[in-house]
Amino acid sequence: MSFDLKRVLKVMLFASNGPLSVKDIQTAISRFHEQALGLPLQGEDAPAAEVPTDGSVAVPSEIIDPGEALPALVEDDEYYRDVPSLITTAQIREAVEVISLELQATESEIILVEGHHGWRLVTHPRFARWVRLLRNEPPPVRLSATALETMAVLAYRQPVTRGDIEDIRGVTVNSLIIKQLEDRGWVEVIGHRETVGRPALLATTRQFLDDLGLASLDQLPSLEDAGAEALMSAHLADEASLELDLQPEDSITAEAESEPTEDKPNE
Repeated sequence: MSFDLKRVLKVMLFASNGPLSVKDIQTAISRFHEQALGLPLQGEDAPAAEVPTDGSVAVPSEIIDPGEALPALVEDDEYYRDVPSLITTAQIREAVEVISLELQATESEIILVEGHHGWRLVTHPRFARWVRLLRNEPPPVRLSATALETMAVLAYRQPVTRGDIEDIRGVTVNSLIIKQLEDRGWVEVIGHRETVGRPALLATTRQFLDDLGLASLDQLPSLEDAGAEALMSAHLADEASLELDLQPEDSITAEAESEPTEDKPNE
């Protein structure tokens, strides 16, 4: 059997502790060719073991844990033969696309998502509640329509201040809305505008890209498209509200809408 890139990538994705990038995959392939394998592949002659001549019993220098070391002793050469010295980005992306389509076709509980740092295998959103129960995590806070619209404006116009967002939306943006987005890990302060009051400059985070399955901000719908920000808000709602029928109403939303308007410096 020749080298099967798709199967190798599925194993790498499963075993990876974080997102898997093209560079990670190519580095692993390079390591394969650089390493001198300590164990012979099937079909190759293994070095003869030394047999004591004094009647003693040979004891290995290291104690082997059968649960860990044994699988390595029975490696099949079919997975390690004919490994290309170079695998291109196009080949990797093609194999990843096939994996993703196969998971979708079987309605798997696992899906493949691409974020800023690479690809990840994650549980399907419809099973999110079971994951939270396993981890003993509270239900996520549902984002209000105001928060989603604010997030969409911020994503397209960043870096922006709270005052900028208010000017664009034409309504006051409560500080609790910004805090909600920061707590979710989607927004962060990247600096301050050098003007009266030095208001904070807000921008999206890498977590925002990962959660929406985007490799970069370039993958956002073009602002030239009609209703791009509305489309973005809808997409955010899909990502942020995986269990709308199971989540309690967000108490912060009501408080945020009723908070008195804060005076803001002229920008």
